[in-house]
Amino acid sequence: MPNATALEKRIKRRVTGRDHPFFAVTLPGLETLCREELAALPEDVQHLKVEKGGVSFHARVHAGYAANLHLRTASRILMRIHRFRATAFGQMEKQVIDFPWELFLYSGQVFALKVTSSHSRLIHTDAIAQRFEKGIAQRLSAHPGLAAPADSHPADQKIVVRGVDDRFTVSIDSSGAPLYKRGLKTSGGKAPLRETFAAAALALAGFTPHCVLTDPMCGSGTFSLEAALIASRIPPGWYRKFAFMGWPCYRPGRWKHLRRTAAKLITIPETPVIFASDSDLDAIERLKTIVAQSDLEPAIQVQHRDFFSLLPPDRGSVPGIITLNPPYGVRLKTEVPTDQLYAQIGRQLTTRFAAWNLALILPRPELRDLLPFKVNTLAFTHGGLNLFLATGQIENAAPDAPPSL
Repeated sequence: MPNATALEKRIKRRVTGRDHPFFAVTLPGLETLCREELAALPEDVQHLKVEKGGVSFHARVHAGYAANLHLRTASRILMRIHRFRATAFGQMEKQVIDFPWELFLYSGQVFALKVTSSHSRLIHTDAIAQRFEKGIAQRLSAHPGLAAPADSHPADQKIVVRGVDDRFTVSIDSSGAPLYKRGLKTSGGKAPLRETFAAAALALAGFTPHCVLTDPMCGSGTFSLEAALIASRIPPGWYRKFAFMGWPCYRPGRWKHLRRTAAKLITIPETPVIFASDSDLDAIERLKTIVAQSDLEPAIQVQHRDFFSLLPPDRGSVPGIITLNPPYGVRLKTEVPTDQLYAQIGRQLTTRFAAWNLALILPRPELRDLLPFKVNTLAFTHGGLNLFLATGQIENAAPDAPPSL
């Protein structure tokens, strides 16, 4: 067994004591929003760059903690730990064996590999994974890592290998479970939106902690729960654990400091500011259970109501946001044709929610033409479906509004 003190000094010098390149993975289309979140982190991050599918940045390891805790639109945070060029497996094997894995993994720690490769001579992902598994094992047998602390439960780790044009980037996943898993829900219900997208939709609709939100087709409650977290200033990672807690460089004291700092800002509204409802009684009962088991109960009112019989809550002078994820397409069948449903929704919005801001999910972009007011649309992919987000301010119906279907 190596000298533990010497290895800890190496970890401090080479891992915790240096900036590292990171990559915040996002759903396509959310990169700019994620960059704005990264720029607002309480920890220092540098060299922010929007790329396809995410945002790259440089920071210390503890800033990676903060990214996992605070980012609402990121799917996961990768720390890039090695880069090399290889056109033959012999070159790759040497790079893997020579890399100091003992700085990043405990002795005997379980890990998984995710490998992609394109436009490279080494393109067989299973063969690449085998070389990495063998090389990591060989390195750790010659240079064992630290033993995990007796009072800890090191998380299984994921090593991500991406090859493009014969250049390979090796990252370690700091998040573990995808970040859209906030730790509040135990099940997603039917056709659930991911919390990361819900957060983006709320931001694009103008939702802030000072807003009132109504979510009248709430389903599993993704919009409502995310809005309640925002209204309460609770970080999205507040209720969950992360893979970086199983790293040899993890410093629990630093993590506790980040949480204490965040806790000072948490202010749960004393009366409801989020109004969730749905015609599906089972969905409502599940959401009531989630809310009752969380810290969010004072902020959310949950009711069994149909959207078309709903009146807006009395919001006074507080800005109002309405979110709608109607049933559509192959995911959920409705008795009313989709075009007719969206035309009815448009009429209801102009009749009862004029001057409110809107976030509405569309299965087809042309459905926006059935709304009697103008909206902006953002294309996105979710659950294998190509969908669109419509945002804007609801106006009273104009004299030349589209005819009823």
